[in-house]
Amino acid sequence: MFILWILLILGVGWALLSVLQEGSSLPFSPAARESPLEILKRRYAEGEISVEEYEARKERLERNR
Repeated sequence: MFILWILLILGVGWALLSVLQEGSSLPFSPAARESPLEILKRRYAEGEISVEEYEARKERLERNR
């Protein structure tokens, strides 16, 4: 039973180390997040929003910088 606990602790430690070493590939890391302008451009390119909506939102984002 004692060996099982040691193996479990080592496995969790190994998993944490491997996640921490990846660092920038995590989806919630700041480097992986899109800026609001990038999101807007992507939504326009995918056809989710119209030209008018894109331009209005882009202007609003640029004013708030």
